[in-house]
Amino acid sequence: MTHASHDLTLADIARHLNVALEGDGDRPIRGLATLKEAQNDQVAFLANRAYLKDLAETQAAAVLLHPEHAKNCPVPRLEINNPYLGYAQLSQLFDPLPMRDVPGIHPGAVVAESATLGVGVSVHANAVIEDGVVLGDGVVIGAGSVVGADSVLGDDTRLHANVTVCHGVVMGQRVILQSGCVIGGDGFGFAHDGGQWHKIAQLGGVVLGDDVEVGSCSSIDRGALGDTVIGNDVKIDSQVQIAHNVTVGDHSALAGCVGIAGSTHVGRHCMLGGGVGLSGHLTICDGVQVTGMSLVTNSIHEPGVYSSGTGAMSNAQWRKNAVRFKQLDDIAKRLSRLEKHQRGQP
Repeated sequence: MTHASHDLTLADIARHLNVALEGDGDRPIRGLATLKEAQNDQVAFLANRAYLKDLAETQAAAVLLHPEHAKNCPVPRLEINNPYLGYAQLSQLFDPLPMRDVPGIHPGAVVAESATLGVGVSVHANAVIEDGVVLGDGVVIGAGSVVGADSVLGDDTRLHANVTVCHGVVMGQRVILQSGCVIGGDGFGFAHDGGQWHKIAQLGGVVLGDDVEVGSCSSIDRGALGDTVIGNDVKIDSQVQIAHNVTVGDHSALAGCVGIAGSTHVGRHCMLGGGVGLSGHLTICDGVQVTGMSLVTNSIHEPGVYSSGTGAMSNAQWRKNAVRFKQLDDIAKRLSRLEKHQRGQP
């Protein structure tokens, strides 16, 4: 449940979404809620048919829904072809976070004299801004966050508390970095001499496009030579690992615990489900969706949906299948001999 710090009316909301309202436009609205939990001063939404059962009994002031469900709505409604998108847009009106940002530098922050700060920048307690950093207009640096030397953050970028941006990172506008993420740490580069490992200095950087969001405790490593590049409007969930010199194309989305090994290229409009692993030096073309927990070891050159692995089953069934899996090579050879025999081949 969410609440706004100021009241809106249903008419205000309809104008914001540019949709028609069926109902009393003067009704005050103070927040959003689910169909099941909404009160008569809250707006709910229906984006999944699984929740149709909750529509008939909702107490919401109004419901965002597709026109096909209008006849089943017992309360005022806002008809929209994409209710989930409407909910996303409406949620911005009730977000209290921007209201807490007061431009200025907290006395407990450390800002290098050589740093350049734009208009309306907010630097919270215990943050550190190192030499040569450039912060665009409206940037917010959360408490305890560090921005490394010579990094550039575009307008309206937000670092939540305890974010680490290492040296030489370049970000576009409206980037959001959630707490605990690390942008520009060293890539995993080592050479072995037969007895021990020798570290390879990571000489590249990281470039994030406009409207990128990175979830908590995710890591994007700097390039070894050249940059790791994340395109515009890429959304990265929590606990994701992106290795050195990876590129991710515009408008792609990576769910939690995805791991991408070094120098792999992910195209535009790709979606990687939770726990997906991509081996290194691969190319994933535009428009690929990989379902959760899949391991990709070869490049993908045709758009579509890809999966690997098996779904959960009873342990007894899994043990039987594991035995059969080990027998597949022998079975294939026996089948090949049988087919040759049927064709009369020696």
